[in-house]
Amino acid sequence: MKTRIALLREMKLPRPYTDSKPLSIVEAELEDPGPGELRIKIAAAGLCHSDLSVINGDRPRDLPLALGHEASGVVDGVGEGVTRFAKGDHVVLVFAPSCGQCTPCAEGRPALCEPAAVAGGKGTLLSGAKRIHLDGEVIDHHVGVSCFSDYVVIDQGSCVAIDKSIPLEKAALLGCAVLTGAGAVLNTANLRTGQSCAIVGLGGVGLAGLLAAIAASAYPLIAVDLAKDKRDFALELGATHAIDPSAEGALEQLRELTGGGCDVAVELAGSARALRFAYDCLKRGGTAVTGGLPHPDDMLSIPATSLTVSEKTLRGSYVGSCVPKRDVPRFARLMQAGEMPIEKLMTHRITLDEINEGFERLAAGEAIRQVIVFD
Repeated sequence: MKTRIALLREMKLPRPYTDSKPLSIVEAELEDPGPGELRIKIAAAGLCHSDLSVINGDRPRDLPLALGHEASGVVDGVGEGVTRFAKGDHVVLVFAPSCGQCTPCAEGRPALCEPAAVAGGKGTLLSGAKRIHLDGEVIDHHVGVSCFSDYVVIDQGSCVAIDKSIPLEKAALLGCAVLTGAGAVLNTANLRTGQSCAIVGLGGVGLAGLLAAIAASAYPLIAVDLAKDKRDFALELGATHAIDPSAEGALEQLRELTGGGCDVAVELAGSARALRFAYDCLKRGGTAVTGGLPHPDDMLSIPATSLTVSEKTLRGSYVGSCVPKRDVPRFARLMQAGEMPIEKLMTHRITLDEINEGFERLAAGEAIRQVIVFD
């Protein structure tokens, strides 16, 4: 069948993207789903810094590539052997599929699925197939999703069914921003009720983490970002305090607020400097978690003895250490109950044809979460 896709042929084009237009909206040929695969009609897709980092070359991918990794939609067709999904099901797409068979999957850590990591690096689905073609040219999939498209074919391990009462426009954010941010706070950091917490970096993922910390009744809950408008917004959402990490005495201010340092600090800025701030603001015995994706060349330097004498913990968090089949419905319930109002993070609703304008807005720091809404 035919489908429109957002095609990336060249990275590192100059800004503004409204002029250079790194993404072309073209009509491509989409194969039918193979064994264990689904065809999804996309309802909504979010623009994320992880997409931007491919466009600007910070995280290179083989090209040409059909971009996009955070979305919701409706099952439109099923391949041979699919038993968990049926046509008409509402789903959230997940950019880290799970094969269910490798050692990490068997250990309950599907975000670290080994075949999925290989497939993602090669631009294929879990089966190794590529289902998108343009004038005879094979197009790579973006982490098995490629959701800036009217329709996609994905492995059944790349989505989770949700209740049809959940608005698909809001549900799109569950697939990346919420899994990554809320998961880093609740799963990886294991934030307990009433613990002190700092969220470092207040983009869409960081603010999703902030909402999770609010739901966990963290106190004090300190929002940390260089941008005043983001700090102000975090206070509106429910942060108890906000700090500019570049201000003189910022760490001292944070330690005074927390009586010596935070129990938990979660870095979601994608910056080595931000991660060092998160580590430094911990109390003795505290835990720092990083779910951000800095440039691959960035290095982190910390005093080695601090890990011993202060018993600090530094942990990585990929996809929020989530089990999507468990956590997507869990976070959806919190959203529906009003305890995690992620719809407040949606600053713009755009069309697929406006995607380059959207990424320029994101690169300029003028948006939190923009959602492409499909017919």
